[in-house]
Amino acid sequence: MSKGRIKKVFPGSNTADGFFSFYDYIVNPRRIFIIKGGPGVGKSTLMKNIGTRFNEKGYDIEYYYCSSDSNSLDGVVIPDLGVAVIDGTAPHSVVTVL
Repeated sequence: MSKGRIKKVFPGSNTADGFFSFYDYIVNPRRIFIIKGGPGVGKSTLMKNIGTRFNEKGYDIEYYYCSSDSNSLDGVVIPDLGVAVIDGTAPHSVVTVL
């Protein structure tokens, strides 16, 4: 089975005109899993592993990186499944309606 495509983006950025956000343009998933935890507990590693496993199964993956730390993932989305795994630890702000 061939691998899916991988898209890596910074959906927010600090610019000379202030913070600019593309978060509203992220695929609207049907299922959102919010993970929380302190620094260094493995949130980014978990999201990378989820992305890798599903990519190896042929799914396209979207990685969303933190604008202030390019090694830190804010989320991973599997568009074909409508699933997102997002870091919900402060200072990230995740609003969901149940």
